[in-house]
Amino acid sequence: MEAVPTPGGPIVTGLVGTGFRLGEALYPAVLMTHEAVARWSPPPLADLDEAALAPILQGSPEFVVLGTGRALVRPPGALVKALEARDVGIEPMDSRAAARAWGVLRAEGRAIVAALYPLDA
Repeated sequence: MEAVPTPGGPIVTGLVGTGFRLGEALYPAVLMTHEAVARWSPPPLADLDEAALAPILQGSPEFVVLGTGRALVRPPGALVKALEARDVGIEPMDSRAAARAWGVLRAEGRAIVAALYPLDA
């Protein structure tokens, strides 16, 4: 048997209270690329736009994993259209599912980014 290398970068290692554990740090809301993680102060979901996601849209990701809080909420249509114009998809899901999906998709080596709203949003 051979060990399968895991891709580098941030991985959500736990859900704590209303936030996400990445290594030793806790984040209430987070933006992630395959290289970096950053605290995020997201706008209300109804106001989410391309500018709020600009830090993770560099490098032409395949799609954005969007964690919308405690429940799945569809993102604004204008955001979906703006991302489609850049050939970037968006996969909304509740933030718990998004954190799990991030780990699975990163293990597959997919070129994705994530924006996770707080678990209590």
